[in-house]
Amino acid sequence: MTVTGEGVWPNAAEWTGMIYSEGWRTSEGGTRRTIEPATGEPLAEVGVASPADVARAGARAARAAPDWAAVAVSDRADVLMRADRALREHSAAIRAWIVRESGGIPAKGDYEIAAGLGQLRHAVGLASQPQGEILTPQVSGGTSLAWRVPLGVVGVINPWNAPLLFAMRALAPALVLGNAVLLKPDPLTPVSGGVLVAQLFQEAGLPEGVLHVLPGDAEAGRAVAADPHVAMVSFTGSSEAGREVARVAGEGLKRVSLELGGKNSIVVLEDADVEAAAAAGAMSSFGYQGQACVAAGRHLVHADVVEAYTEALIRQAKGLPIGDPRDDGVVIGPVISERQAVRITRIVDESVAAGARVLAGGTRDGLFFPPTVLDRIERTMPAFTEEIFGPVAPVVPFHSEDEAVEVANDTAYGLTAAVHSRSVPRATAVARRLRTGMVHINDVSAKDAANAPFGGMGISGNASRVGGTASLEQFTQWRWMTAPGAL
Repeated sequence: MTVTGEGVWPNAAEWTGMIYSEGWRTSEGGTRRTIEPATGEPLAEVGVASPADVARAGARAARAAPDWAAVAVSDRADVLMRADRALREHSAAIRAWIVRESGGIPAKGDYEIAAGLGQLRHAVGLASQPQGEILTPQVSGGTSLAWRVPLGVVGVINPWNAPLLFAMRALAPALVLGNAVLLKPDPLTPVSGGVLVAQLFQEAGLPEGVLHVLPGDAEAGRAVAADPHVAMVSFTGSSEAGREVARVAGEGLKRVSLELGGKNSIVVLEDADVEAAAAAGAMSSFGYQGQACVAAGRHLVHADVVEAYTEALIRQAKGLPIGDPRDDGVVIGPVISERQAVRITRIVDESVAAGARVLAGGTRDGLFFPPTVLDRIERTMPAFTEEIFGPVAPVVPFHSEDEAVEVANDTAYGLTAAVHSRSVPRATAVARRLRTGMVHINDVSAKDAANAPFGGMGISGNASRVGGTASLEQFTQWRWMTAPGAL
């Protein structure tokens, strides 16, 4: 069984082996198959954008951008509303693609769809935000105005772990604010993060030339970041890859928005509801196989309750069925690739060799890596220092709030965290001391909202934010105008 085929949305006959640039067209970079992680079956064949394809798309986007920016903002918002409607109408097919291409369970597909709809709706709201200011003139009787204008062409380089959501998170505000976009989806999820997006906006009536979808690998990503027509690059992915994007884009003095990795802590104080904290910890470390920048990579637990918490976390881990995400009852699907499975295995094995203990899981079956709980963690072990991006929960005891804060902040990352205590003021006081861009009280570490400024500190990002009114800053620039008299 395959997802593609005649009569199945989107119709594979239209886009197989193609890239999207003023409609579906043959690429110079050839084609590539996308593979289902759970079964190893081929799902689809997409075009691979070459640097020449990217260059043509950049030039065409630059020509289309001024006309799109001149469209009334209410009409641009209408396009997003029609994309919202198309996403709802095709939600079943989109869910099937997310499940099969990314290895997530159907609930993960539903989450991406709901979050993508949220991004579209919030972006529509940006259209009604004030776009400028009337400033105090320096000359009596004069006029001084400042207003936001589009950047022109925005490059979006998308990851594989939430391909639809992250595409919408950048595309929706960039488009409604008047920019054209080059979207480069990850080669592991070119349909969920690229083909489907192109089809949705095509159905929504977005003018040709405003959106270009250019599947490809790192070469295509570098071409997008380097293209002289691209004024800004929005990148979501690893910190290592983010450095390369920043280096390439920096040669052109482009604006760069980097949403990168995390080594995030769940902090459990001694007065916490242990069962509730363990449930939140399990969701944070094991949800979507731990393949999220906001996943919990450390469970910091007060020594008085660490035994009870660890036992509860083990029960959670052992109670999560593993298998093909299309099967009923499955909670843990495959990790995305052999490369990712090897990485997770290395981190666990090297930590065990250094003295860590496996309390649950720890051994993979192909791409299926079971929820894993580790203890006896030292701060020099890979399980403590590295972003795992897999379903692994290292448990580290502490004896005081000061120690918990010091251990949580012992990382170059700074994305998100969660603090658990029956006293919300106490948890809040601890949370304020954590060096992270986001923090949640008595909840999971992995949260997202369209109206919230999402991003991190340190090597989790370059202090940029997307979401909420932060998107206004990301996808526009200021223009100032004065006149000696009234306008």
